[in-house]
Amino acid sequence: MNSTRAHQLIDTLQLKPHPEGGWYSEVFRSTASVSPADGRSLRSALTSIYFLLEAQQHSRWHRVLSDEVWVHLEGVPLALWTCDAGLRTAPAHVRLGPVDVHGTRPQHVVPAGQWQAARPIVSHTAGDFTLAACMVGPGFDFSDFSLMPGASDEAAAMRHHWPDLAVLM
Repeated sequence: MNSTRAHQLIDTLQLKPHPEGGWYSEVFRSTASVSPADGRSLRSALTSIYFLLEAQQHSRWHRVLSDEVWVHLEGVPLALWTCDAGLRTAPAHVRLGPVDVHGTRPQHVVPAGQWQAARPIVSHTAGDFTLAACMVGPGFDFSDFSLMPGASDEAAAMRHHWPDLAVLM
């Protein structure tokens, strides 16, 4: 697992830059539609993407208005942080990767509306990228996606309470 493998995956899976950081490609969009209970217009029932982060990349603090399932596919484990929409509680940290006795698991669900950010857990011996699959239901739409604005109250709270995680903005 090295940058050669990461670049091979970027080429083979036809990944392109994602606004939150990293690389992605949509691989599935359901033809079935659902009407979200929160009043949004019709959405695909489910969408799925490949998402790759290289060692120096991270997924910036963002939120999606639908539930999102992250699944580790290949590469080093991924550190995934989540926090409630109002940042009233400290961000929770999970480690996605092959199952181990330390609590690493291959899958995690981020509930709709929660802030989330991620980065590969890089070590000199284990590799330098993470490939994940992310499924969103109701399906992903960029109008349901928002990055944490640097000048927002949320960003100020992040910098004040959790400055070590503010670097993920």
